[in-house]
Amino acid sequence: MKRLAILGASGHGKVVADTAECCGWQTIEFFDDAWPQVASNGVWPVVGTTNDLLKRAREFDGVLVAIGNNSVRRTKIDQLKAVGAQLPVLVHPASIVSRYATIGPGTVIFGSAVVNAYASVGEGSILNTGCSVDHDCIVGACVHISPGARLAGAISVGDESWIGIGASIRQVLKIGSNVIVGAGAAVVCDISDNMTVTGVPARVIDRS
Repeated sequence: MKRLAILGASGHGKVVADTAECCGWQTIEFFDDAWPQVASNGVWPVVGTTNDLLKRAREFDGVLVAIGNNSVRRTKIDQLKAVGAQLPVLVHPASIVSRYATIGPGTVIFGSAVVNAYASVGEGSILNTGCSVDHDCIVGACVHISPGARLAGAISVGDESWIGIGASIRQVLKIGSNVIVGAGAAVVCDISDNMTVTGVPARVIDRS
């Protein structure tokens, strides 16, 4: 029986758990620092905190971090890797992922997402419902591509960046690390590290 632990009992966690069941995981248990006040997440039990999971990580066939904040997710992944946790890749059966794409451990690809040939996605990333990552894109670690976002061919996206819902990025652009692309934005030029951009065309509104 395949046992999966998920860290983060949230709405996002519910979608991760549902995807896991579609991928054949049979037993799913959540861990969250709100336990024991939070004892369930939908139909799935919450059985302990982060520290409990770090102690028990090797009991599970796989461990995933279902925390939307990219930097927090990366910290938790590093902690779990340090104690020998196995980080699976979840690919929803209703998604399309090229056999020539490379997907890093701990990444989750939700229903109706598309990842085309020779795209590379780093560890711990989220490819959310209905997004698309086209050929030769390089997506870094702990990136979140939100629902309906579109990455054209040969784009690079740096670690821990967030591409907002419905955003579009023109081909052959470089998006830096820790970038936020606002919902519905149209990116037509390179974006440096730590920038927030919004609008059509997208413009910088903040320098972190």
